[in-house]
Amino acid sequence: MKKQMLSVAVVAGLAASVSTAAMARDTIQIAGSSTVLPFASIVAEEFGNTYSEFNTPVVGSGGSSGGLRQFCQGVGENTIDIANASRPIRSGEIESCGENGVNEILEIKFGYDGIVFASRLDRAEFALTPEHVFKAAAAQLPQDGELVDNPYTRWSEIDSSLPDQEIVLVIPASNHGTREVFEEKVVHPGCDTVAEVEDDACNNLRGDGRIVEIAGDYTETLARLDAQEDAVGVFGLSFYDQNRDRLQVATVDGVTPSLETIGSGEYPVSRPLFFYVKGEHLDVIPGLTEYTEFFLNEMTSGYGSPLEDAGLIPMDEEERAEALEQFQSRTVATGE
Repeated sequence: MKKQMLSVAVVAGLAASVSTAAMARDTIQIAGSSTVLPFASIVAEEFGNTYSEFNTPVVGSGGSSGGLRQFCQGVGENTIDIANASRPIRSGEIESCGENGVNEILEIKFGYDGIVFASRLDRAEFALTPEHVFKAAAAQLPQDGELVDNPYTRWSEIDSSLPDQEIVLVIPASNHGTREVFEEKVVHPGCDTVAEVEDDACNNLRGDGRIVEIAGDYTETLARLDAQEDAVGVFGLSFYDQNRDRLQVATVDGVTPSLETIGSGEYPVSRPLFFYVKGEHLDVIPGLTEYTEFFLNEMTSGYGSPLEDAGLIPMDEEERAEALEQFQSRTVATGE
């Protein structure tokens, strides 16, 4: 009996400390994906303008992995409320969250985006395939029956139809969800066309300076394209849309990326977008529930919404209703 009373007292004390700590902060804190950053920033501003009783949420970057790492650090005032991600949360991240007392991880899918290959407007146009990209990026390729260090230095050496430009591929670093989609939907299919390269070596990229990894946001990738005229950068479609005056996109497998081709599934390099809400904070951080429901509102992220204007491919009505129902019922993420 005494043990039960002690256990109840400890749980009650922990809940009270979480509530007190969280209530000391009255502004929603968000971090994570660079792809989701512009969408979340728009929603945060609109939310602040619509709900005068709540502060405008603070939205930071750091990449999908970085945001989820912050999210999983624990519960309370000094931890973020929402992690933005351009990929699903992993089971290992859920385990890390649980070890730190974050058990109510609510996954919110809110739309779709595509990964594009962009270059400067003053350079040649690219018509790429996954095989082209893999052969440009791989650490080793077969030659005369054996694997050797990647011999290609110009795109035209890979395929005569490609521009006669130096190979400089600017890609997101491993902290970005975009990197995972790049590997899964471009590098691995390209690798599959080269039988001599084993599956576990598909992600081994060349280290001779022709692959440039960017740990920061897409503005750093854009700066690299400004500095290196032959560079081809990997972006989210929405970022390209914001910089059409400076960039052109490559086709992939003959399909030009657009809202229509991504929405229809015709463009092969697309992905869903998410944010993760810390359920333990819902009843203690002012406006957290309202922000989430506002984000999922058709007027905010549906067709004809500000987020569609910013490059989001909206979900259909059925998907949107399902996402809202999952949030309101506090369905916990299971991870991949």
